[in-house]
Amino acid sequence: MSNYKANSTNSTDFNLETKGISVGKLKYGKWYSFKAEVVLADNSHYQLEPKGVWDSVIELQKDGKTLLEFEMGWKGIVIKTLFKGVEKKYLLKLTGILSSKFVLIDTDEKMLLAVDADFKWTSFNFDFQIETTSEFEEFENKELLLLTTLHCINYYITFISSVS
Repeated sequence: MSNYKANSTNSTDFNLETKGISVGKLKYGKWYSFKAEVVLADNSHYQLEPKGVWDSVIELQKDGKTLLEFEMGWKGIVIKTLFKGVEKKYLLKLTGILSSKFVLIDTDEKMLLAVDADFKWTSFNFDFQIETTSEFEEFENKELLLLTTLHCINYYITFISSVS
Protein backbone atom coordinates (compact mmCIF):
# COMPACT_ATOMS: atom_id res chain seq x y z
CA MET A 1 0.00 0.00 0.00
CA SER A 2 1.11 3.51 -0.76
CA ASN A 3 -0.19 6.97 -0.01
CA TYR A 4 -0.29 9.86 -2.43
CA LYS A 5 -1.57 13.38 -2.15
CA ALA A 6 -2.66 15.74 -4.87
CA ASN A 7 -2.80 19.39 -4.01
CA SER A 8 -4.34 22.07 -6.14
CA THR A 9 -1.68 24.71 -6.60
CA ASN A 10 -4.32 27.05 -8.05
CA SER A 11 -7.75 26.47 -9.55
CA THR A 12 -6.29 24.80 -12.66
CA ASP A 13 -3.24 22.74 -11.67
CA PHE A 14 -2.72 19.72 -9.40
CA ASN A 15 0.57 18.31 -8.18
CA LEU A 16 0.62 14.58 -7.33
CA GLU A 17 3.28 13.39 -4.91
CA THR A 18 4.22 10.54 -2.64
CA LYS A 19 6.68 10.76 0.25
CA GLY A 20 7.45 14.35 -0.75
CA ILE A 21 8.47 13.36 -4.29
CA SER A 22 6.54 14.71 -7.28
CA VAL A 23 4.99 11.98 -9.43
CA GLY A 24 3.37 14.27 -11.97
CA LYS A 25 1.00 17.13 -12.64
CA LEU A 26 -2.51 17.53 -13.98
CA LYS A 27 -2.89 20.89 -15.74
CA TYR A 28 -6.07 22.48 -17.02
CA GLY A 29 -6.05 25.33 -19.53
CA LYS A 30 -9.01 26.93 -17.78
CA TRP A 31 -11.31 26.33 -14.84
CA TYR A 32 -14.03 23.67 -15.36
CA SER A 33 -12.45 22.38 -18.57
CA PHE A 34 -12.61 18.74 -19.62
CA LYS A 35 -9.41 19.22 -21.62
CA ALA A 36 -6.17 18.82 -19.63
CA GLU A 37 -2.52 17.91 -19.84
CA VAL A 38 -0.71 15.27 -17.78
CA VAL A 39 3.00 15.80 -17.19
CA LEU A 40 4.88 12.98 -15.48
CA ALA A 41 8.03 13.39 -13.39
CA ASP A 42 10.16 12.28 -16.38
CA ASN A 43 8.69 15.31 -18.26
CA SER A 44 6.63 13.16 -20.67
CA HIS A 45 3.44 14.91 -21.78
CA TYR A 46 -0.03 13.45 -22.40
CA GLN A 47 -3.29 15.07 -23.42
CA LEU A 48 -6.77 14.45 -22.01
CA GLU A 49 -9.16 15.28 -24.83
CA PRO A 50 -12.99 15.26 -24.79
CA LYS A 51 -14.65 13.33 -27.64
CA GLY A 52 -18.16 12.41 -28.67
CA VAL A 53 -21.51 14.09 -28.22
CA TRP A 54 -21.41 16.62 -25.34
CA ASP A 55 -17.81 15.63 -24.57
CA SER A 56 -19.14 12.38 -23.09
CA VAL A 57 -15.90 10.42 -23.63
CA ILE A 58 -12.48 11.64 -22.54
CA GLU A 59 -9.34 10.11 -24.05
CA LEU A 60 -5.79 10.12 -22.74
CA GLN A 61 -3.48 10.46 -25.73
CA LYS A 62 0.20 10.63 -26.49
CA ASP A 63 1.30 11.58 -29.99
CA GLY A 64 -2.25 11.02 -31.28
CA LYS A 65 -2.47 7.47 -29.89
CA THR A 66 -5.25 6.72 -27.40
CA LEU A 67 -3.90 5.01 -24.28
CA LEU A 68 -6.98 5.26 -22.08
CA GLU A 69 -10.56 6.51 -22.24
CA PHE A 70 -13.37 7.05 -19.79
CA GLU A 71 -17.02 7.95 -19.73
CA MET A 72 -19.79 8.43 -17.21
CA GLY A 73 -21.93 5.34 -16.63
CA TRP A 74 -24.87 4.48 -14.41
CA LYS A 75 -22.68 3.01 -11.69
CA GLY A 76 -19.84 5.55 -11.93
CA ILE A 77 -17.08 6.38 -14.39
CA VAL A 78 -15.96 3.50 -16.59
CA ILE A 79 -12.23 3.65 -17.36
CA LYS A 80 -10.84 1.56 -20.19
CA THR A 81 -7.05 1.30 -20.48
CA LEU A 82 -5.37 0.34 -23.74
CA PHE A 83 -1.74 0.16 -22.61
CA LYS A 84 0.43 -1.97 -24.91
CA GLY A 85 -2.67 -3.02 -26.86
CA VAL A 86 -4.23 -4.80 -23.86
CA GLU A 87 -7.71 -3.60 -22.90
CA LYS A 88 -8.67 -3.53 -19.22
CA LYS A 89 -11.71 -1.95 -17.58
CA TYR A 90 -12.14 -0.31 -14.20
CA LEU A 91 -14.94 1.51 -12.40
CA LEU A 92 -14.50 4.69 -10.37
CA LYS A 93 -17.43 5.29 -8.05
CA LEU A 94 -18.50 7.19 -4.97
CA THR A 95 -18.75 5.15 -1.79
CA GLY A 96 -22.05 6.81 -0.83
CA ILE A 97 -24.53 9.46 -1.94
CA LEU A 98 -23.22 12.21 0.36
CA SER A 99 -19.67 10.92 0.39
CA SER A 100 -16.53 12.63 -0.88
CA LYS A 101 -14.67 9.30 -1.10
CA PHE A 102 -14.15 7.52 -4.41
CA VAL A 103 -12.90 3.99 -5.03
CA LEU A 104 -11.42 2.42 -8.16
CA ILE A 105 -12.34 -1.24 -8.65
CA ASP A 106 -11.43 -3.79 -11.30
CA THR A 107 -13.82 -6.13 -13.15
CA ASP A 108 -13.65 -8.59 -10.23
CA GLU A 109 -14.85 -5.74 -7.95
CA LYS A 110 -11.52 -5.73 -6.16
CA MET A 111 -10.64 -2.28 -4.78
CA LEU A 112 -7.39 -0.89 -6.19
CA LEU A 113 -7.37 2.57 -4.67
CA ALA A 114 -9.41 4.98 -2.55
CA VAL A 115 -9.49 8.76 -2.91
CA ASP A 116 -10.70 11.26 -0.31
CA ALA A 117 -11.59 14.61 -1.86
CA ASP A 118 -11.24 17.57 0.50
CA PHE A 119 -12.78 20.85 -0.64
CA LYS A 120 -10.97 23.94 0.66
CA TRP A 121 -13.59 26.66 1.10
CA THR A 122 -11.00 29.39 1.60
CA SER A 123 -9.41 28.82 -1.81
CA PHE A 124 -12.22 26.98 -3.65
CA ASN A 125 -9.78 24.18 -4.45
CA PHE A 126 -9.72 20.43 -3.87
CA ASP A 127 -6.96 18.44 -2.27
CA PHE A 128 -6.95 14.66 -2.58
CA GLN A 129 -5.59 11.91 -0.36
CA ILE A 130 -5.06 8.65 -2.24
CA GLU A 131 -4.39 5.22 -0.80
CA THR A 132 -3.44 2.45 -3.21
CA THR A 133 -3.26 -1.31 -2.79
CA SER A 134 -0.08 -3.32 -3.31
CA GLU A 135 -1.69 -4.76 -6.48
CA PHE A 136 -2.15 -1.25 -7.89
CA GLU A 137 1.47 -0.41 -7.08
CA GLU A 138 2.52 -3.21 -9.47
CA PHE A 139 0.79 -1.50 -12.45
CA GLU A 140 3.27 -0.39 -15.09
CA ASN A 141 1.41 2.86 -15.87
CA LYS A 142 0.13 3.60 -12.37
CA GLU A 143 1.11 7.30 -12.51
CA LEU A 144 -0.97 7.85 -15.64
CA LEU A 145 -3.90 6.00 -14.10
CA LEU A 146 -3.60 8.02 -10.86
CA LEU A 147 -3.57 11.37 -12.65
CA THR A 148 -6.39 10.29 -14.96
CA THR A 149 -8.39 9.19 -11.89
CA LEU A 150 -8.00 12.72 -10.52
CA HIS A 151 -9.26 14.07 -13.82
CA CYS A 152 -12.22 11.66 -13.62
CA ILE A 153 -13.09 12.96 -10.15
CA ASN A 154 -12.85 16.56 -11.35
CA TYR A 155 -15.00 15.60 -14.36
CA TYR A 156 -17.58 14.01 -12.03
CA ILE A 157 -17.65 17.04 -9.71
CA THR A 158 -18.00 19.42 -12.68
CA PHE A 159 -20.73 17.27 -14.22
CA ILE A 160 -22.71 17.03 -10.95
CA SER A 161 -22.27 20.76 -10.28
CA SER A 162 -23.65 21.64 -13.70
CA VAL A 163 -26.85 19.57 -13.34
CA SER A 164 -27.72 20.60 -9.80
